[in-house]
Formats: sequence, structure tokens, C-alpha cells
Amino acid sequence: MTQLRTVQVLGGGSAGSSAHVRSLAAGLVARGVRVTVCAPPELERLYDFPGAGAHFAPAGALRAECAGADLVHAHGLRAAVRAALALSGLRIPLVVTWHTRAPDDGARGRVVRLLERRAARASAVLLGTCSELVDRARGLGARDARLAPLALPASQGPVAAGAAEVRARLDAGERPLVLAVGNLEPGRGYGTLLDAAEWWRLLDPVPLVVIAGEGRERAALERRIGAERLPVRLLGRRDDIAELLAAAEVAVLPSRWEARSPLAQEALRMGVPLVATAVGGVPELVGEAAELVPYGDAGALAGAVAGLLGDGERREELRRAGRVQAAGWQTEDETVVQVLSVYDELVSR
Repeated sequence: MTQLRTVQVLGGGSAGSSAHVRSLAAGLVARGVRVTVCAPPELERLYDFPGAGAHFAPAGALRAECAGADLVHAHGLRAAVRAALALSGLRIPLVVTWHTRAPDDGARGRVVRLLERRAARASAVLLGTCSELVDRARGLGARDARLAPLALPASQGPVAAGAAEVRARLDAGERPLVLAVGNLEPGRGYGTLLDAAEWWRLLDPVPLVVIAGEGRERAALERRIGAERLPVRLLGRRDDIAELLAAAEVAVLPSRWEARSPLAQEALRMGVPLVATAVGGVPELVGEAAELVPYGDAGALAGAVAGLLGDGERREELRRAGRVQAAGWQTEDETVVQVLSVYDELVSR
């Protein structure tokens, strides 16, 4: 039987989509599929796709790589549009996975919607990581849109540093630790988080809020934190998220929109109580295992976190519920099997 040749395309890639492509590549290679990952060079350095058994090609070689493939799989809107252009005139099926949703308001909104429509209609199969994305793709004209609740690769091995050591590094003392993770970009809800931090100054002890991530909003956030003397610290980009979670009393996800948030998945797996906005795919992901609040409601966010910090029994309930919820999620292996079944279906047509 001829070896199936696939090209996985990343356009820039969020941490979640890039980690998924590496996991998927490793699983496909293990099943005898030839995998080429076509992406910006910096993603090769960060995710070591050749270490997963895949061939790596820079984004500029996309057309040439697609021409020799049996099937192309693009991850994200930018990658989907680039892959559709590269496949122009070629009878090669395109699978698209939407991991998240691009903001579609403001000046960019009309352009985003046009690109989404083009990507949806160019795909032979469009996989959405939450039901809202699947419905959106169908509304934009996708011929075949399916739910694909992709698994986030689990943290490998034990947490290297204990909670006490992490807290000492952060100089947290006896203060409760509240953790947020994600790029410092518009839509992440960090303005609302800082509003909530003002409320938490009334608590005793005052919790320390730490945000792991980097981005263009950093300077503005730093100015506000300093001007208002908020109990918030920006940690920058970190590779010890599991250790930070293990030391935190509560994790917070204040985003405007999420599908399958890596932070939410890791928090529930580790049994860390989570307060998140009830947006996108978050309710579908966490079920009853997290406290959900409206986006942009600082009072609701502040109250939910303060309530958990003052209620050890409720935190313990969420720890147990989070682990149970996470145990029911699709595994990495099941994700590979689902995707490969789509490939087999398209190639056999």
C-alpha cells in the first residue's frame, strides 16, 4: 500500500494549535503516514517537528510541498487561506481545523469574515474544536463541518518544583496566588482582571495575581499596575506553567472568546479551581467543573474568585470535579484516530 503523504500547515500558530500539530504529527508518523509541517521557521525552533518524525519546510515552500501531497491539513484561518491559494488548480483535498475564532468586529471584521468564508468553502472537511465554530463554518458555506474536540498534549513528567519553592520565587509569602496565562493581547480580558484586582485589595490577606504571557498590551498593563499599585505581577513568557498552576489557589480565564483553552484544560487536569468567562467553547469544555462568569463583568469575576478563596470546601469540590471532567475528554491517541479517519475517507473517494 502506498504511504499516505500529508502536509500540515501553520500560518503563525497559537500555542495550542502548534502543540496540537506536533502531537498529531507524532501520532500520524507512528501509524505510517508521511508528514511534512510547513510553517514559519520560529515554530520549528519552538516545537521541534522533526523530533516528532515529521519533515519541516518553510512557509515559502508551501506550493511545492502541496503539489507532492495526497492531502493538505491547514490549522487556523491564515493557514487555511494560504493553503487554499497553494492548492489552486490541484485536485488535492484540503482539511481545515479552526482552533479559535478571529475577532470579527471593528475595521478588520469584514476582511476576517471574507477570509473565513473562503476557507470554509475551500475545505473538503472543516473541523471545529467547539460546537460554536462548527455552526459558524456551516453558516459560512462549509460543505462538511464536524466537531473535533482536540486533545491538548498533557504535561510530561512530574512538576519539577514544589508549590513552596514556586511561591518563594514569586515572593508570595502567605498570600493566595491567582494565576492567569495567555498572550497580553486585546480580547484576553486583562483589563477586567485588573479591575477585579482592585476589589481584592479589600481581602485579608490580599491575593497576588500573576499573569504569564507576553504581548503588545504589556506596556499599558504595566503602567496601570504601577499607577494604581495593584497586587498584580506580569511574569512574561514562561515554560513552567504546570509549576505555577500547582502553586495557585485559583486559575482565572477572563477572555472574550475561547474554544478549548489550554489553561482551562491544564487547570482541570491538575485539579486547580478555575474561574472562566462563559464564552465560546468554554462551557462545553468545563461543564460543571468551573465557576463561569460573564465576559467583561469585573464584579462577577472578583466575587467568584473571592468566594473560592474564602471557601476551602468549594475549592475541593472543583478540584475533584475538574479531574473527573478532564478524564472524559478525548485523548491524544483518539484525536489522531479521528483525524486519520477523515484523511482515509477523503483519499479513498
